Amino acid sequence: MKRKSRVVLWLLVIALCVLFFWWLGRTPGPSVRKAREPASYASVSGGHPEVVPRTLLVDFRDRADAAALAALQRRVGLTFALSPYAPGENIYRATARNEEEAAAALDELRRSDLVEAAEREVVYSVPPLGTAKSAPPAGPAEPGFPNDPQYKYQWHLRQIHMPQAWKVGQGQGVIVAVIDTGVKRVPDLKGVEFVKGRNFVEKNDNYEDDHGHGTHVAGTIAQATNNALGVAGVAYKARIMPLKVLSARGFGSVGDIADAVRYAADHGAKVINMSLGGGLSSKVLEKAVKYAHDKGVVVVCAAGNEGRRKVSYPAAYPGAIAVAATQYDETTTFYSNYGPQIDVAAPGGNTQVDQNADGKPDGVLQNTILPTDHTKDDYLFFMGTSMAAPHVAGVAALLVAAGVTSPDAVEKVLKETARHPKKVTWDERYGAGIVDAAAALKKARVHYGALQLGLGILVAGLVAVRIRDRGRGVRFGAGGIVGLVVGSSGLFFLSYLGLGRLPGLGFLAQGFPAWDAALLGADGHAHAAFYSLLGPVLLAGVLYGVPRLRGLIAGFALGVAAHLAFYFFFNLADVRWIPNLLWLDQIWLLANAAGALVLGYLVARR
Repeated sequence: MKRKSRVVLWLLVIALCVLFFWWLGRTPGPSVRKAREPASYASVSGGHPEVVPRTLLVDFRDRADAAALAALQRRVGLTFALSPYAPGENIYRATARNEEEAAAALDELRRSDLVEAAEREVVYSVPPLGTAKSAPPAGPAEPGFPNDPQYKYQWHLRQIHMPQAWKVGQGQGVIVAVIDTGVKRVPDLKGVEFVKGRNFVEKNDNYEDDHGHGTHVAGTIAQATNNALGVAGVAYKARIMPLKVLSARGFGSVGDIADAVRYAADHGAKVINMSLGGGLSSKVLEKAVKYAHDKGVVVVCAAGNEGRRKVSYPAAYPGAIAVAATQYDETTTFYSNYGPQIDVAAPGGNTQVDQNADGKPDGVLQNTILPTDHTKDDYLFFMGTSMAAPHVAGVAALLVAAGVTSPDAVEKVLKETARHPKKVTWDERYGAGIVDAAAALKKARVHYGALQLGLGILVAGLVAVRIRDRGRGVRFGAGGIVGLVVGSSGLFFLSYLGLGRLPGLGFLAQGFPAWDAALLGADGHAHAAFYSLLGPVLLAGVLYGVPRLRGLIAGFALGVAAHLAFYFFFNLADVRWIPNLLWLDQIWLLANAAGALVLGYLVARR
């Protein structure tokens, strides 16, 4: 075959491969847009149509002239306080002396060209807990995993297939922000790592729960598991960031909630759970949700508990994953809101029935404080979309720990692997279906791992053919195969042999770039140093002088190139330290994949 013909054939093969992986990584089907509801819809979750008296939220234009902005503030006559959690965004809380002054100022602010948004500050809430229903006293631990004695009552974890998912991953190191009533370290949360939290209600660092809702939610996400105590949690090796935005009565302002969302995004959270809501839209909170999403944070929200076709905010905002609630028989519950904004469903429970005939109400069981006495704790059955959302937040943490760090990619995997009882792709009550943790992790680890290895083999094969045609080059040999596997996919097939639960070894079931979380902890998860050609360059620098190891170096470089190219095609990573603008993440991945490919080729041909 002539040289020119070989080059054309080689380019054709590459073009077909690019087309194939682009087709695999595309977003399937038409997406359902988040519908905006009218601001006149004036009820909030729990049926409390309230606004914060005499208070406005004002978002001035980011580049507004300071002198003009100050003059406008003086003219409207309110007391303005700049949010410390939105530097450079010019978001203020403005307080009037009376309601008449507030209304007049709101009209004037909305007419000004200096203002992006001006609105009344409204109250969001969680539903009243009602009568808490306790679980029976703990009996002896059951054999097997997990050994938590009251796990047998957690039908909701089995509904999302957690026993199979725990074999693969447990959310190692992922920070999940619980924006709620606060979190208390009850006995079954004492084995869970907390990161620095904040109280946005009282403006201090005391995030202690004085309601019960937030502690219960945190338990579903990350309750200490397999500790022979109480119950289990979804991502029990994740870290909890407790952010208190709701009072002891379960109410909080959207201004405080927006501040908490920004705080979480700026302090390392990869997942945010908001099991709260209201019927009034807030542009300030919507902008905060977009800010978090654009910074690579998965935002999960409860759909609301009014049982009507009105998804509450913030679940209805673009960039948020809206979660409906199911009960034991996998039907959606009587209280779960529904509508075009629903993304997925998860167990929320129904304490009014006992469909599994275990003699206990079919609520979601976790360890939390007693609503009637905050000094005591118990294992309580709650129900609500508030209980459904943290199941999804926990599964999102599992996916982030597995290397799928882009919020859009996490949502895509959740939807593609959800199971819909009606065998349809989407409807207004279930969204894409009930979240399936085991299927989601299988896709992230096994399915994606096999494709990464396949792409690596293809790349190595093309390089081998190229250097053979030139009559030179090293043999890849066993070292090259090892390097290729380590760089591209790791021993992904070992995930379902329980490797994911072995301390310190789970990273071996992933390609080298995804080792970042295991080696760097909270600073990992798509770290720019790992998702680059730095690893292959360092390996080449150390081992290139040993001719027998050049096959290993070449295979490793080509494997890393395949891993990075795969993440480029599927848009799976929000690369840490790379700004989220102008496709810089994708450019970074593609450029480093090309660099690793060139390095592997150069080493192999010598």
